[in-house]
Amino acid sequence: MKENLVRFIENSLTKNWEINAFTDYKGEGYSYAQVAEKIIYLHQLFEAAGIAPGDKVSLLGRNSSTWGIAYLATISYGAVIVPILPDFKAKDVHHIINHSESKLLFVAESLFEPLDLKEMRDLKNVVSLTDFTVIAGHSDLNMMPVAVARDSFKLPVVGNEKLAVISYTSGTTGNTKGVMISHNNLAANIVYANNNMPLEPGDSIVSFLPLAHAYGCAFEFLWPFTLGCHITFLTKVPAPAVVLGAFKEIRPRLVLSVPLVIEKIYKKQILPVIHKPAMKIILRIPGLKNVIHKKIRQKLVDSFGGNFHEVVIGGAALNPEVEVFFKKIGFPFSIGYGMTECGPLISYANWDKARLGSAGKIVDTMEVTIDSPDPFSVEGEILVRGENVMPGYYRNPEATRAALDDEGWLHTGDLGHIDKDNYIYIKGRSKNMILGPSGQNIFPEEIEGKLNTLDYILESLVVENNKKLIALIVPDKEAMQKNHISDELLTTILENYRKEVNKDLPNYMMIAGMKLHPEEFEKTPKKSIKRFLYTA
Repeated sequence: MKENLVRFIENSLTKNWEINAFTDYKGEGYSYAQVAEKIIYLHQLFEAAGIAPGDKVSLLGRNSSTWGIAYLATISYGAVIVPILPDFKAKDVHHIINHSESKLLFVAESLFEPLDLKEMRDLKNVVSLTDFTVIAGHSDLNMMPVAVARDSFKLPVVGNEKLAVISYTSGTTGNTKGVMISHNNLAANIVYANNNMPLEPGDSIVSFLPLAHAYGCAFEFLWPFTLGCHITFLTKVPAPAVVLGAFKEIRPRLVLSVPLVIEKIYKKQILPVIHKPAMKIILRIPGLKNVIHKKIRQKLVDSFGGNFHEVVIGGAALNPEVEVFFKKIGFPFSIGYGMTECGPLISYANWDKARLGSAGKIVDTMEVTIDSPDPFSVEGEILVRGENVMPGYYRNPEATRAALDDEGWLHTGDLGHIDKDNYIYIKGRSKNMILGPSGQNIFPEEIEGKLNTLDYILESLVVENNKKLIALIVPDKEAMQKNHISDELLTTILENYRKEVNKDLPNYMMIAGMKLHPEEFEKTPKKSIKRFLYTA
Protein backbone atom coordinates (compact mmCIF):
# COMPACT_ATOMS: atom_id res chain seq x y z
CA MET A 1 0.00 0.00 0.00
CA LYS A 2 1.29 3.49 -0.80
CA GLU A 3 -0.66 4.82 2.20
CA ASN A 4 1.21 4.59 5.53
CA LEU A 5 -0.36 3.56 8.84
CA VAL A 6 1.67 5.88 11.10
CA ARG A 7 0.98 8.83 8.79
CA PHE A 8 -2.76 8.05 9.10
CA ILE A 9 -2.38 8.33 12.90
CA GLU A 10 -0.26 11.49 12.76
CA ASN A 11 -2.56 13.26 10.30
CA SER A 12 -5.65 12.49 12.37
CA LEU A 13 -4.04 13.82 15.55
CA THR A 14 -2.99 17.13 13.99
CA LYS A 15 -6.17 17.60 11.96
CA ASN A 16 -8.53 16.90 14.88
CA TRP A 17 -6.36 18.40 17.64
CA GLU A 18 -9.09 20.18 19.60
CA ILE A 19 -11.98 17.70 19.43
CA ASN A 20 -12.80 14.66 21.57
CA ALA A 21 -11.01 11.43 20.68
CA PHE A 22 -11.74 8.96 23.50
CA THR A 23 -14.20 8.74 26.37
CA ASP A 24 -14.59 5.95 28.91
CA TYR A 25 -18.33 5.31 29.29
CA LYS A 26 -19.51 7.16 32.43
CA GLY A 27 -15.90 8.30 32.91
CA GLU A 28 -13.19 10.68 31.71
CA GLY A 29 -12.09 11.46 28.20
CA TYR A 30 -9.21 12.69 26.05
CA SER A 31 -9.03 15.16 23.18
CA TYR A 32 -6.85 14.35 20.17
CA ALA A 33 -4.26 16.81 21.59
CA GLN A 34 -4.19 14.96 24.91
CA VAL A 35 -3.78 11.63 23.10
CA ALA A 36 -0.83 13.13 21.20
CA GLU A 37 0.79 14.26 24.47
CA LYS A 38 0.40 10.80 26.00
CA ILE A 39 1.88 9.16 22.89
CA ILE A 40 5.00 11.35 23.06
CA TYR A 41 5.26 10.70 26.82
CA LEU A 42 5.19 6.93 26.20
CA HIS A 43 7.72 7.21 23.37
CA GLN A 44 10.11 8.84 25.85
CA LEU A 45 9.36 6.10 28.38
CA PHE A 46 10.10 3.42 25.75
CA GLU A 47 13.41 5.06 24.93
CA ALA A 48 14.42 5.32 28.59
CA ALA A 49 13.40 1.68 29.14
CA GLY A 50 15.60 0.50 26.27
CA ILE A 51 12.71 -0.46 24.01
CA ALA A 52 13.84 -0.42 20.39
CA PRO A 53 11.73 -0.47 17.21
CA GLY A 54 10.75 -4.09 16.58
CA ASP A 55 10.69 -4.98 20.30
CA LYS A 56 7.49 -6.54 21.63
CA VAL A 57 5.17 -4.79 24.09
CA SER A 58 2.24 -6.70 25.63
CA LEU A 59 -1.08 -5.04 26.45
CA LEU A 60 -3.54 -6.59 28.94
CA GLY A 61 -6.74 -4.78 29.87
CA ARG A 62 -10.39 -4.23 29.03
CA ASN A 63 -11.48 -1.65 26.45
CA SER A 64 -10.51 1.83 27.66
CA SER A 65 -9.02 5.13 26.54
CA THR A 66 -5.63 4.21 28.01
CA TRP A 67 -5.71 0.85 26.19
CA GLY A 68 -6.13 2.78 22.93
CA ILE A 69 -3.34 5.22 23.80
CA ALA A 70 -0.91 2.40 24.70
CA TYR A 71 -1.70 0.64 21.40
CA LEU A 72 -1.20 3.80 19.30
CA ALA A 73 1.99 4.78 21.12
CA THR A 74 3.54 1.34 20.60
CA ILE A 75 2.86 0.90 16.89
CA SER A 76 3.73 4.54 16.08
CA TYR A 77 7.09 4.09 17.87
CA GLY A 78 7.86 1.12 15.62
CA ALA A 79 7.54 -1.46 18.41
CA VAL A 80 5.15 -4.42 18.11
CA ILE A 81 2.00 -4.53 20.22
CA VAL A 82 0.84 -7.88 21.65
CA PRO A 83 -2.80 -7.46 22.78
CA ILE A 84 -3.91 -10.09 25.32
CA LEU A 85 -7.56 -10.88 26.00
CA PRO A 86 -8.45 -9.98 29.61
CA ASP A 87 -10.29 -13.29 30.05
CA PHE A 88 -7.14 -15.40 29.68
CA LYS A 89 -5.88 -17.26 32.77
CA ALA A 90 -2.58 -16.23 34.37
CA LYS A 91 -0.66 -19.21 32.92
CA ASP A 92 -1.86 -18.31 29.42
CA VAL A 93 -0.82 -14.66 29.90
CA HIS A 94 2.62 -15.83 31.07
CA HIS A 95 2.90 -18.08 28.00
CA ILE A 96 1.93 -15.33 25.52
CA ILE A 97 4.33 -12.81 27.06
CA ASN A 98 7.14 -15.39 26.93
CA HIS A 99 6.35 -16.69 23.45
CA SER A 100 6.17 -13.15 22.04
CA GLU A 101 9.41 -12.21 23.84
CA SER A 102 7.75 -9.08 25.25
CA LYS A 103 10.02 -6.69 27.14
CA LEU A 104 7.32 -4.39 28.55
CA LEU A 105 3.76 -4.96 29.72
CA PHE A 106 0.92 -2.43 29.88
CA VAL A 107 -1.66 -3.84 32.31
CA ALA A 108 -4.82 -2.99 34.23
CA GLU A 109 -3.75 -3.26 37.85
CA SER A 110 -6.60 -5.66 38.77
CA LEU A 111 -5.37 -8.04 36.04
CA PHE A 112 -1.75 -7.75 37.20
CA GLU A 113 -2.45 -9.19 40.68
CA PRO A 114 -2.72 -12.88 39.60
CA LEU A 115 0.46 -12.70 37.48
CA ASP A 116 3.89 -13.88 38.61
CA LEU A 117 6.83 -11.77 37.39
CA LYS A 118 9.22 -14.71 37.83
CA GLU A 119 7.23 -16.61 35.18
CA MET A 120 7.81 -13.89 32.52
CA ARG A 121 11.50 -14.18 31.73
CA ASP A 122 12.01 -11.35 29.18
CA LEU A 123 9.82 -8.77 30.90
CA LYS A 124 11.77 -5.74 32.16
CA ASN A 125 9.02 -3.27 33.09
CA VAL A 126 5.30 -3.25 33.88
CA VAL A 127 3.30 -0.05 33.26
CA SER A 128 -0.14 0.64 34.76
CA LEU A 129 -3.00 1.39 32.38
CA THR A 130 -4.52 3.63 35.06
CA ASP A 131 -1.95 6.44 34.79
CA PHE A 132 1.05 5.02 32.84
CA THR A 133 3.26 4.83 35.95
CA VAL A 134 5.75 1.97 36.28
CA ILE A 135 4.45 -0.55 38.83
CA ALA A 136 7.22 -3.13 38.43
CA GLY A 137 10.75 -2.72 37.13
CA HIS A 138 12.66 0.56 36.97
CA SER A 139 10.76 3.17 38.99
CA ASP A 140 13.00 5.95 37.64
CA LEU A 141 11.12 5.63 34.33
CA ASN A 142 8.24 7.65 35.77
CA MET A 143 8.67 10.99 34.02
CA MET A 144 7.16 14.45 33.98
CA PRO A 145 4.19 15.07 31.65
CA VAL A 146 5.09 16.55 28.27
CA ALA A 147 3.54 19.47 26.42
CA VAL A 148 3.20 19.10 22.65
CA ALA A 149 2.42 21.81 20.10
CA ARG A 150 0.16 21.04 17.17
CA ASP A 151 2.47 22.65 14.60
CA SER A 152 5.55 20.72 15.70
CA PHE A 153 3.94 17.33 16.39
CA LYS A 154 5.65 14.52 14.46
CA LEU A 155 5.71 10.75 14.75
CA PRO A 156 8.61 8.51 13.68
CA VAL A 157 8.82 7.06 10.19
CA VAL A 158 7.74 3.41 10.29
CA GLY A 159 7.57 1.51 7.00
CA ASN A 160 4.48 -0.48 6.09
CA GLU A 161 6.61 -3.62 5.77
CA LYS A 162 7.25 -3.55 9.54
CA LEU A 163 5.42 -5.76 11.99
CA ALA A 164 2.68 -3.91 13.94
CA VAL A 165 0.80 -6.55 15.95
CA ILE A 166 1.12 -10.14 17.14
CA SER A 167 -2.40 -11.34 17.89
CA TYR A 168 -2.86 -14.53 19.89
CA THR A 169 -6.31 -15.94 19.25
CA SER A 170 -5.75 -18.64 21.88
CA GLY A 171 -3.74 -18.67 25.07
CA THR A 172 -3.17 -22.41 25.14
CA THR A 173 0.38 -23.72 24.99
CA GLY A 174 -0.20 -26.73 22.72
CA ASN A 175 0.04 -25.14 19.28
CA THR A 176 0.57 -21.43 19.85
CA LYS A 177 -0.45 -19.21 16.95
CA GLY A 178 0.55 -15.60 17.19
CA VAL A 179 -0.80 -13.96 14.03
CA MET A 180 1.73 -11.44 12.69
CA ILE A 181 -0.13 -8.38 11.37
CA SER A 182 1.98 -5.84 9.47
CA HIS A 183 1.53 -2.08 9.15
CA ASN A 184 0.63 -2.83 5.52
CA ASN A 185 -2.17 -5.21 6.56
CA LEU A 186 -3.71 -2.57 8.83
CA ALA A 187 -3.24 0.23 6.27
CA ALA A 188 -5.07 -1.91 3.66
CA ASN A 189 -8.02 -2.41 6.03
CA ILE A 190 -8.18 1.34 6.76
CA VAL A 191 -7.97 2.36 3.09
CA TYR A 192 -10.77 -0.04 2.16
CA ALA A 193 -12.95 1.19 5.06
CA ASN A 194 -12.35 4.83 4.09
CA ASN A 195 -13.49 4.14 0.54
CA ASN A 196 -16.41 1.82 1.24
CA MET A 197 -17.82 2.11 4.76
CA PRO A 198 -20.21 4.81 6.02
CA LEU A 199 -18.36 6.87 8.63
CA GLU A 200 -17.14 10.46 8.69
CA PRO A 201 -14.95 12.69 10.91
CA GLY A 202 -16.74 13.70 14.12
CA ASP A 203 -19.07 10.69 14.12
CA SER A 204 -19.64 8.83 17.39
CA ILE A 205 -18.66 5.19 17.87
CA VAL A 206 -19.24 2.76 20.76
CA SER A 207 -16.38 0.29 21.32
CA PHE A 208 -17.69 -2.83 23.05
CA LEU A 209 -16.19 -5.73 21.07
CA PRO A 210 -12.90 -6.88 22.67
CA LEU A 211 -10.10 -4.63 21.41
CA ALA A 212 -7.60 -7.48 21.77
CA HIS A 213 -9.46 -9.11 18.89
CA ALA A 214 -8.80 -7.91 15.33
CA TYR A 215 -12.45 -7.19 14.39
CA GLY A 216 -13.21 -4.75 17.21
CA CYS A 217 -9.71 -3.27 17.14
CA ALA A 218 -9.79 -2.41 13.43
CA PHE A 219 -13.34 -1.11 13.03
CA GLU A 220 -14.41 0.19 16.44
CA PHE A 221 -11.06 1.81 17.24
CA LEU A 222 -8.20 2.09 14.75
CA TRP A 223 -10.06 3.11 11.59
CA PRO A 224 -12.50 5.49 13.37
CA PHE A 225 -9.53 7.10 15.16
CA THR A 226 -7.72 7.76 11.88
CA LEU A 227 -10.90 9.45 10.61
CA GLY A 228 -11.30 11.77 13.61
CA CYS A 229 -14.28 10.07 15.27
CA HIS A 230 -15.23 10.25 18.96
CA ILE A 231 -14.90 6.74 20.42
CA THR A 232 -16.65 5.78 23.67
CA PHE A 233 -15.23 2.65 25.31
CA LEU A 234 -17.41 0.36 27.40
CA THR A 235 -14.87 -0.42 30.10
CA LYS A 236 -16.70 -3.39 31.65
CA VAL A 237 -17.95 -6.76 30.40
CA PRO A 238 -20.56 -5.72 27.80
CA ALA A 239 -23.84 -7.39 28.79
CA PRO A 240 -26.48 -6.85 26.05
CA ALA A 241 -28.55 -4.53 28.30
CA VAL A 242 -25.49 -2.32 28.96
CA VAL A 243 -24.57 -2.23 25.26
CA LEU A 244 -28.09 -1.25 24.17
CA GLY A 245 -28.24 1.38 26.92
CA ALA A 246 -24.99 2.90 25.63
CA PHE A 247 -26.31 2.88 22.05
CA LYS A 248 -29.42 4.82 23.11
CA GLU A 249 -27.33 7.38 24.99
CA ILE A 250 -24.44 7.85 22.53
CA ARG A 251 -26.38 7.22 19.28
CA PRO A 252 -23.43 5.88 17.24
CA ARG A 253 -23.23 6.41 13.48
CA LEU A 254 -22.00 2.87 12.78
CA VAL A 255 -22.75 -0.22 14.86
CA LEU A 256 -20.59 -3.34 14.85
CA SER A 257 -21.99 -6.49 16.37
CA VAL A 258 -21.57 -10.23 16.63
CA PRO A 259 -24.52 -12.52 15.71
CA LEU A 260 -25.16 -13.50 19.34
CA VAL A 261 -26.40 -9.98 20.24
CA ILE A 262 -28.57 -9.69 17.10
CA GLU A 263 -30.07 -13.16 17.51
CA LYS A 264 -30.94 -12.51 21.16
CA ILE A 265 -32.81 -9.33 20.20
CA TYR A 266 -34.68 -11.23 17.49
CA LYS A 267 -35.60 -14.09 19.77
CA LYS A 268 -36.52 -12.06 22.86
CA GLN A 269 -38.13 -8.98 21.31
CA ILE A 270 -39.44 -9.90 17.86
CA LEU A 271 -40.47 -13.57 17.86
CA PRO A 272 -42.87 -13.21 20.84
CA VAL A 273 -44.69 -10.45 18.90
CA ILE A 274 -44.97 -12.10 15.48
CA HIS A 275 -45.87 -15.52 16.95
CA LYS A 276 -49.05 -14.24 18.65
CA PRO A 277 -52.10 -15.87 17.01
CA ALA A 278 -53.73 -12.52 16.15
CA MET A 279 -50.45 -11.20 14.70
CA LYS A 280 -50.07 -14.27 12.47
CA ILE A 281 -53.45 -13.44 10.92
CA ILE A 282 -52.58 -9.75 10.47
CA LEU A 283 -49.27 -10.64 8.81
CA ARG A 284 -51.18 -12.52 6.08
CA ILE A 285 -52.90 -9.26 5.00
CA PRO A 286 -50.54 -7.43 2.58
CA GLY A 287 -51.35 -3.83 3.60
CA LEU A 288 -51.32 -4.51 7.32
CA LYS A 289 -48.21 -6.70 7.04
CA ASN A 290 -46.26 -3.72 5.66
CA VAL A 291 -47.41 -1.51 8.54
CA ILE A 292 -46.34 -4.12 11.15
CA HIS A 293 -42.98 -4.68 9.46
CA LYS A 294 -42.37 -0.92 9.41
CA LYS A 295 -43.10 -0.68 13.16
CA ILE A 296 -40.81 -3.62 13.96
CA ARG A 297 -38.05 -2.08 11.84
CA GLN A 298 -38.39 1.25 13.68
CA LYS A 299 -38.29 -0.48 17.06
CA LEU A 300 -35.06 -2.22 16.03
CA VAL A 301 -33.53 1.00 14.71
CA ASP A 302 -34.39 2.78 17.98
CA SER A 303 -32.83 -0.01 20.07
CA PHE A 304 -29.46 0.70 18.37
CA GLY A 305 -29.69 4.43 19.01
CA GLY A 306 -31.63 5.46 15.89
CA ASN A 307 -28.70 7.38 14.35
CA PHE A 308 -26.69 4.74 12.47
CA HIS A 309 -26.03 4.15 8.79
CA GLU A 310 -25.98 0.38 9.21
CA VAL A 311 -25.25 -2.51 11.57
CA VAL A 312 -22.24 -4.56 10.44
CA ILE A 313 -22.38 -8.15 11.68
CA GLY A 314 -19.25 -10.29 11.76
CA GLY A 315 -17.28 -12.80 13.78
CA ALA A 316 -19.57 -15.78 13.10
CA ALA A 317 -22.48 -16.83 10.89
CA LEU A 318 -25.85 -15.12 11.36
CA ASN A 319 -28.85 -17.42 11.76
CA PRO A 320 -30.49 -17.66 8.28
CA GLU A 321 -34.01 -17.16 9.67
CA VAL A 322 -32.92 -13.90 11.33
CA GLU A 323 -31.20 -12.74 8.14
CA VAL A 324 -34.27 -13.42 5.99
CA PHE A 325 -36.59 -11.58 8.39
CA PHE A 326 -34.30 -8.54 8.70
CA LYS A 327 -34.05 -8.40 4.90
CA LYS A 328 -37.82 -8.63 4.62
CA ILE A 329 -38.44 -5.61 6.87
CA GLY A 330 -35.65 -3.55 5.26
CA PHE A 331 -33.45 -3.29 8.35
CA PRO A 332 -30.07 -1.75 7.38
CA PHE A 333 -27.61 -4.52 8.21
CA SER A 334 -24.60 -5.99 6.46
CA ILE A 335 -22.70 -9.22 7.03
CA GLY A 336 -18.94 -9.13 6.70
CA TYR A 337 -16.34 -11.88 6.75
CA GLY A 338 -12.82 -11.82 8.05
CA MET A 339 -10.04 -13.50 9.99
CA THR A 340 -7.36 -12.27 12.36
CA GLU A 341 -4.92 -13.46 9.65
CA CYS A 342 -6.27 -10.69 7.38
CA GLY A 343 -6.26 -7.94 9.96
CA PRO A 344 -9.27 -8.84 9.71
CA LEU A 345 -11.31 -7.94 6.60
CA ILE A 346 -11.90 -10.37 3.71
CA SER A 347 -15.33 -9.42 2.36
CA TYR A 348 -18.05 -6.83 2.91
CA ALA A 349 -20.88 -5.03 1.11
CA ASN A 350 -22.97 -2.03 2.14
CA TRP A 351 -26.37 -3.08 3.42
CA ASP A 352 -28.18 -1.92 0.27
CA LYS A 353 -25.79 -3.94 -1.92
CA ALA A 354 -25.67 -7.07 0.27
CA ARG A 355 -26.98 -10.33 -1.18
CA LEU A 356 -29.04 -12.75 0.85
CA GLY A 357 -26.95 -15.61 2.22
CA SER A 358 -23.63 -14.01 1.30
CA ALA A 359 -20.89 -12.60 3.54
CA GLY A 360 -20.28 -9.69 1.18
CA LYS A 361 -17.94 -9.17 -1.75
CA ILE A 362 -14.18 -9.76 -1.62
CA VAL A 363 -12.48 -6.45 -0.75
CA ASP A 364 -10.63 -4.68 -3.53
CA THR A 365 -7.19 -5.18 -1.92
CA MET A 366 -7.65 -8.96 -2.13
CA GLU A 367 -8.54 -11.78 -4.51
CA VAL A 368 -10.43 -14.98 -3.80
CA THR A 369 -10.63 -18.48 -5.25
CA ILE A 370 -12.39 -21.67 -4.19
CA ASP A 371 -10.55 -24.99 -4.01
CA SER A 372 -13.29 -26.75 -5.95
CA PRO A 373 -13.88 -28.12 -9.47
CA ASP A 374 -16.71 -25.57 -9.81
CA PRO A 375 -16.25 -22.54 -7.51
CA PHE A 376 -19.71 -21.19 -8.42
CA SER A 377 -21.76 -24.18 -7.30
CA VAL A 378 -19.59 -26.78 -5.54
CA GLU A 379 -18.35 -25.94 -2.04
CA GLY A 380 -14.63 -25.93 -1.45
CA GLU A 381 -12.13 -24.26 0.84
CA ILE A 382 -12.05 -20.47 0.52
CA LEU A 383 -8.56 -19.22 -0.41
CA VAL A 384 -7.58 -15.52 -0.35
CA ARG A 385 -4.46 -13.49 -1.02
CA GLY A 386 -3.52 -9.82 -1.22
CA GLU A 387 -2.59 -6.80 0.87
CA ASN A 388 -4.57 -7.85 3.96
CA VAL A 389 -2.95 -11.29 4.36
CA MET A 390 -0.52 -11.80 7.26
CA PRO A 391 3.16 -12.64 6.73
CA GLY A 392 2.74 -15.70 8.98
CA TYR A 393 2.58 -16.96 12.56
CA TYR A 394 5.23 -15.74 15.01
CA ARG A 395 7.86 -18.39 15.76
CA ASN A 396 5.69 -21.11 14.22
CA PRO A 397 6.96 -21.99 10.72
CA GLU A 398 4.95 -25.26 10.61
CA ALA A 399 1.63 -23.46 11.14
CA THR A 400 2.67 -20.78 8.63
CA ARG A 401 3.41 -23.40 5.94
CA ALA A 402 0.07 -25.09 6.62
CA ALA A 403 -1.85 -21.80 6.22
CA LEU A 404 0.05 -20.05 3.39
CA ASP A 405 0.94 -21.91 0.21
CA ASP A 406 3.81 -21.15 -2.18
CA GLU A 407 1.61 -18.88 -4.32
CA GLY A 408 0.61 -16.70 -1.36
CA TRP A 409 -2.91 -18.11 -0.94
CA LEU A 410 -4.19 -18.15 2.64
CA HIS A 411 -6.14 -21.34 3.32
CA THR A 412 -8.99 -20.04 5.51
CA GLY A 413 -10.39 -23.37 6.68
CA ASP A 414 -13.86 -22.12 5.69
CA LEU A 415 -15.92 -23.89 3.05
CA GLY A 416 -18.11 -22.09 0.56
CA HIS A 417 -18.58 -20.87 -2.99
CA ILE A 418 -18.59 -17.55 -4.86
CA ASP A 419 -20.79 -15.96 -7.51
CA LYS A 420 -19.73 -14.20 -10.71
CA ASP A 421 -19.36 -10.89 -8.83
CA ASN A 422 -17.07 -12.40 -6.16
CA TYR A 423 -19.67 -12.40 -3.40
CA ILE A 424 -18.69 -15.10 -0.91
CA TYR A 425 -21.19 -17.67 0.42
CA ILE A 426 -19.90 -19.54 3.47
CA LYS A 427 -21.18 -23.02 4.19
CA GLY A 428 -19.23 -23.73 7.38
CA ARG A 429 -15.83 -24.50 8.87
CA SER A 430 -14.01 -27.44 7.30
CA LYS A 431 -13.04 -28.72 10.74
CA ASN A 432 -16.69 -28.58 11.88
CA MET A 433 -17.94 -30.57 8.90
CA ILE A 434 -19.28 -34.04 9.66
CA LEU A 435 -18.98 -36.75 7.02
CA GLY A 436 -22.33 -38.48 6.46
CA PRO A 437 -22.80 -42.26 6.16
CA SER A 438 -22.42 -42.22 2.37
CA GLY A 439 -19.79 -39.49 2.21
CA GLN A 440 -22.18 -36.52 2.32
CA ASN A 441 -20.95 -33.25 3.79
CA ILE A 442 -23.00 -32.28 6.86
CA PHE A 443 -22.63 -28.74 8.18
CA PRO A 444 -23.90 -28.73 11.78
CA GLU A 445 -24.39 -24.95 11.67
CA GLU A 446 -27.32 -25.44 9.25
CA ILE A 447 -29.19 -27.68 11.70
CA GLU A 448 -28.35 -25.46 14.68
CA GLY A 449 -29.79 -22.48 12.81
CA LYS A 450 -33.17 -24.24 12.66
CA LEU A 451 -33.08 -25.17 16.36
CA ASN A 452 -31.88 -21.90 17.85
CA THR A 453 -34.99 -19.89 17.01
CA LEU A 454 -37.35 -22.37 18.70
CA ASP A 455 -38.95 -21.58 22.06
CA TYR A 456 -37.14 -22.79 25.19
CA ILE A 457 -33.85 -23.38 23.33
CA LEU A 458 -31.17 -20.88 24.34
CA GLU A 459 -28.51 -22.43 22.08
CA SER A 460 -27.66 -25.76 20.49
CA LEU A 461 -24.69 -27.75 19.24
CA VAL A 462 -24.93 -30.69 16.85
CA VAL A 463 -22.31 -33.41 17.36
CA GLU A 464 -21.70 -36.90 16.01
CA ASN A 465 -21.97 -39.89 18.33
CA ASN A 466 -21.70 -43.48 17.03
CA LYS A 467 -22.38 -42.19 13.49
CA LYS A 468 -25.60 -40.50 14.62
CA LEU A 469 -26.30 -36.78 14.96
CA ILE A 470 -27.11 -35.63 18.48
CA ALA A 471 -28.24 -32.08 19.32
CA LEU A 472 -26.94 -30.77 22.63
CA ILE A 473 -29.52 -28.28 23.91
CA VAL A 474 -29.00 -25.49 26.44
CA PRO A 475 -32.53 -24.74 27.74
CA ASP A 476 -33.83 -21.17 28.04
CA LYS A 477 -34.61 -21.36 31.75
CA GLU A 478 -35.98 -17.82 31.87
CA ALA A 479 -38.60 -18.64 29.23
CA MET A 480 -39.38 -21.97 30.91
CA GLN A 481 -39.99 -20.30 34.25
CA LYS A 482 -42.14 -17.58 32.69
CA ASN A 483 -44.42 -20.14 31.00
CA HIS A 484 -44.28 -22.76 33.79
CA ILE A 485 -42.53 -25.38 31.65
CA SER A 486 -41.23 -28.29 33.73
CA ASP A 487 -38.17 -30.37 32.80
CA GLU A 488 -40.44 -33.29 31.94
CA LEU A 489 -42.60 -31.16 29.65
CA LEU A 490 -39.46 -29.69 28.01
CA THR A 491 -38.33 -33.23 27.12
CA THR A 492 -41.63 -33.79 25.30
CA ILE A 493 -41.41 -30.41 23.55
CA LEU A 494 -37.86 -31.13 22.36
CA GLU A 495 -38.86 -34.50 20.96
CA ASN A 496 -41.63 -32.81 18.99
CA TYR A 497 -39.14 -30.23 17.75
CA ARG A 498 -36.80 -33.02 16.63
CA LYS A 499 -39.55 -34.61 14.53
CA GLU A 500 -40.61 -31.27 13.00
CA VAL A 501 -37.07 -30.17 12.13
CA ASN A 502 -36.28 -33.59 10.61
CA LYS A 503 -39.15 -33.10 8.15
CA ASP A 504 -37.10 -30.31 6.52
CA LEU A 505 -33.82 -32.24 6.47
CA PRO A 506 -32.50 -34.93 4.11
CA ASN A 507 -32.19 -38.38 5.68
CA TYR A 508 -28.44 -38.17 6.22
CA MET A 509 -28.84 -34.91 8.21
CA MET A 510 -31.65 -36.02 10.50
CA ILE A 511 -31.23 -35.59 14.27
CA ALA A 512 -31.24 -38.93 16.08
CA GLY A 513 -31.64 -37.48 19.56
CA MET A 514 -31.68 -34.41 21.80
CA LYS A 515 -29.60 -34.15 24.95
CA LEU A 516 -29.88 -31.39 27.54
CA HIS A 517 -26.69 -29.49 28.39
CA PRO A 518 -26.77 -27.87 31.85
CA GLU A 519 -24.95 -24.58 31.11
CA GLU A 520 -24.12 -22.26 28.24
CA PHE A 521 -21.36 -23.46 25.92
CA GLU A 522 -17.93 -21.91 26.37
CA LYS A 523 -17.27 -19.28 23.70
CA THR A 524 -14.47 -17.46 21.94
CA PRO A 525 -14.12 -13.64 22.09
CA LYS A 526 -16.21 -13.51 18.90
CA LYS A 527 -18.99 -15.33 20.83
CA SER A 528 -18.80 -18.44 18.68
CA ILE A 529 -18.90 -21.77 20.52
CA LYS A 530 -15.62 -23.55 21.24
CA ARG A 531 -16.88 -26.66 19.44
CA PHE A 532 -13.75 -28.71 20.06
CA LEU A 533 -14.61 -28.87 23.77
CA TYR A 534 -17.84 -30.75 23.04
CA THR A 535 -17.46 -32.71 19.83
CA ALA A 536 -15.40 -35.44 21.47
